Amino acid sequence: MTAARRELVGFATAGLLAYVTDLALFTWLRGPAGLDPLTAKTLAFAAGCTVAYLGNAHGTYRHAQHRGVRPYAVFVAVNLAGALVQLLCIAVSHYGLGLTSQYADTVSGAGIGMALATILRFWGTRTWVFPAEGRVGSWTG
Repeated sequence: MTAARRELVGFATAGLLAYVTDLALFTWLRGPAGLDPLTAKTLAFAAGCTVAYLGNAHGTYRHAQHRGVRPYAVFVAVNLAGALVQLLCIAVSHYGLGLTSQYADTVSGAGIGMALATILRFWGTRTWVFPAEGRVGSWTG
């Protein structure tokens, strides 16, 4: 398997685990727990972000230099930018378009918002958190 493919598969795997964590927690917080959509999404994001960092640091980019607090702090910043994309999608849908059902909140935040945020997160993670010069067998693209 090429380095590019390994990176994409690893990032997707870590992301899928984070997505499942985020979606399950958001659904529970928005439904049975009865939280408002933005609070539920914020809490679900925090859990998903941690799962994603651990998956990438110990899996996808395990050969990269990522010692200390800085890589995690930058990862959180990149993921906060992604979370803002997701929150914006929920806010536009829920408050702007009046689509206030749990289903609409889930589609806008965990569907459309997550897809757009994933593109931003991949680019930010490989550019700023685990840059090419710190990786073994990386691809540049």
